[in-house]
Parts: sequence; C-alpha cells; structure tokens
Amino acid sequence: MRELFGTDGMRGVAGEPPLDPETLYRFGRALIVFLESAGQGSRVCLGQDTRESCGWIRQKLAQGIRDAGGQAVTAGELPTPALALITRRDDFAAGLMISASHNPFHDNGVKVFDHTGSKLPDRAEAEIEHLIAKQPRSQQAANTVTAEDEHDLLQEEYLIFLDQCLEGVRLEGLRVVLDCAHGAASRLAPLAFKRAGAELVVLGDEPNGRNINDGYGSLHPEVAAEVVRSRGAAVGFSFDGDADRCIACTADGRRLDGDFALYYIGRALHAAGRLPCSTVVSTVMSNLGLEKALEDEGIRMLRAPVGDRYVLEAMREGGFTVGGEQSGHVILMDHAPTGDGILTALTICKLWRQGAGELDAALDAIPVYPQVLRNVRVASKPAIDEHPVLRKAVRRAEQRMAGKGRVVVRYSGTEPKARVMIEGANAALVDELVDELVALFEKELGA
Repeated sequence: MRELFGTDGMRGVAGEPPLDPETLYRFGRALIVFLESAGQGSRVCLGQDTRESCGWIRQKLAQGIRDAGGQAVTAGELPTPALALITRRDDFAAGLMISASHNPFHDNGVKVFDHTGSKLPDRAEAEIEHLIAKQPRSQQAANTVTAEDEHDLLQEEYLIFLDQCLEGVRLEGLRVVLDCAHGAASRLAPLAFKRAGAELVVLGDEPNGRNINDGYGSLHPEVAAEVVRSRGAAVGFSFDGDADRCIACTADGRRLDGDFALYYIGRALHAAGRLPCSTVVSTVMSNLGLEKALEDEGIRMLRAPVGDRYVLEAMREGGFTVGGEQSGHVILMDHAPTGDGILTALTICKLWRQGAGELDAALDAIPVYPQVLRNVRVASKPAIDEHPVLRKAVRRAEQRMAGKGRVVVRYSGTEPKARVMIEGANAALVDELVDELVALFEKELGA
C-alpha cells in the first residue's frame, strides 16, 4: 500500500509531511537507490512550476540525489509534459516535476517520471516509499546544494518538439487567447504559439510565487472566455498550473472541455484513417453524451479509472493513441505518453486549419446529459464498497437510475475529499440523489 503517493505523485502542503524537508531529502536518496538497483543509471532531471516553495524543495531533492551518488540537473520552470519529454529524450534515468498542478500556491508536490517519460506505476511508487523509510537523515543545509542548470537548452528542445507536432501547419491570421494561470505555461505557451504565427492575447503570465491558479487558468475558464468575446478572438485556451491540461472556449465563449477535445481530435483522426481500432480512451467521469457522439462517428469509447496513468495503461494495452479526461488532460500517443495542455491546444488549431470542422458545430454534435459532481471533505477514506451505510446508499442510487444513468463515487487521490458524481436523463432525479449521497458522506466521514 502507498501512503505518501496519491494518484498523481506525492502532494500536500509545502513544508508539512510528506513535503517536509526531511522526507524530500530521503525521497531523493531513495530514488537513486531504486534507479541503480534497476540498472537505470542515476542522472535525474528536475523541473518545477512557479510556486514560491519550488526552490527549497528542489534543493532538498538535489541534496538527497547527490548524497546517494546521483546527478541532479535542473530544467527550470516548465510544463510537466516538457519535463517528461526531456527525461525521455535526453538520457535521464528519471524526471521529477515539482508541482501541485491546479492546487493553490501553498500546496506542492513531486511527480516522478521514468526514463521513458511515463509516470511510475503504483508498484514502483510503493517500492520507493519502502526505501524512503530506510534512508539516513540529512547532515547538510539544503542551500549549499544546487542542481546543474541546463534550463535554456532543455526548454528550447520542448519548443522545437511542439513546432514539429504542427507538421508544417501555420496559424497566421488566427487570434488566440492564452490563459497561463501564472504557472508553468507562462513563458513557453506564448512562445510556441508565436512561433506558429498566431496572433496572441496572453493572460495570467506574470507569476509571483503565490498567484498560480488564483483567479486564472483552467479552473476559471470564464476569464479567457470573456476576453475572447471582447477581443474578437477565434478561440481561447486556459491551462492549469503545470500546463498538462487545458480547457478551451469558442469565439462566443462556449466551454470546450476534455470531452470535446477527445471528440474533435478523435473524429478528425478517425476520418483520416489514423485512429487505431477506431477507439478513444476516456474515464468513468466522461459524459454519456461523449460516448453517444463518438458512437455516431463509428468510434468506440473505452472507459478507464480516473487518473491519467490509468488512461495511459489502457491506451498501451490496446494500442490506442487518443485518450484523456474530462478535466482537459489529453494524451496523444503519436507524440508523447503524457497529457500536454499546450500540445492539445496546438493540435486543435492544427486540425481546425486542416478542415476538421468548426468548433461550435463539433460542440453541438455532443449531447450533454445532466451531470452533477460534488466534493465532500472527509476525515478518512475507508473502502466505499465495504462501508455498511455508504455501500447500500450507492446501490440504492444505482437502482433508482434504472439503467438510464451512472453513479460514480470515489476518493480524490490528492486531497482529503470524496467525489460524488451522478448523471442521467432526469435532471431532477440526479440532483436528488446527489444531495442524498453527499449528506450521507458528510454524516459518516465528514471532516
């Protein structure tokens, strides 16, 4: 069982366990022990977003890596998918991304990538956790240890990669709004679109260490939508703090989430004969409307558990190339095994320019079934299917849906929350059942 790692690496409040200096130092050491025992080398690339805590976290990780005999190289502030690409291409044994994605600035985390640029499987994280407990305490102040800095060269490599993914398509004459969430996309996303020739309006590109995700980015897509309308832009893209996901909007401000991206990209590739097995991978959270819209195009939708690692596992098992989550985390395996918000945005623009159809028309082709998602803060996370009260309540809700909807109840992998999601054709029944389940979770497990 993993205790330090959640569904997306190790995450928490910066300075508190498991993101306290001592645990981070031991983690750096444990990673090198793990890598060397697997014969993978000991050169590690460190990337980060714009949080004020990233500096000292990087120093503690670098100290642990060095004290265990490894080499730490910093790529600076860059998107998570850029760090994954660099790790895969530049002969690193592993990559560590210091970020808490869409969380507020006081949180942080560490995402681990192997030498292929993929996130570690659960069993590897469990082994590293076991090794962390065996490592000695640090004996040296963190501020005396630094990683080798190669950020200019490594970031340019990512920009070249994005340009190559456009396959020669240019974006001249296309006015685009980019909301960078004051995060890791702040510098590189505008550069990538400018090199492609787009006319830009850029928001949320002035990070100060504390404003990441604060009123900007994929959690607040209405900000970009308003600017798109007021500035007469063709499209807008809002990234999260580490830019591995994006939410788009049309010229009149209509929201385009990850379900839309899967439909638009999947449909275009299917029409071009480039969608293996005519299959797109989503998660249990994707709307039933997406499944129906894809079915109408002759495309099968396979559902995986929530979490991009599980989407990736399903894609690899089936040989599929398009997958992702409703949250805007989309994996395009023809280019990379990680979700990439900037690549997703560029791909939508590329396909649009190649005749994939107007964004509004594609959105209209996706029926939307009423779907309600509510979060409940919990004090513990017992197995729902073993809890005597919650198990029965979930089954009752499923029975009342009578096969005309879905009930998905799960815990967050990164926060002390339970997520209750119900969708179906009857909006009133959906609201009623969500209220009942949320009340029960608050009563049984509420913090």
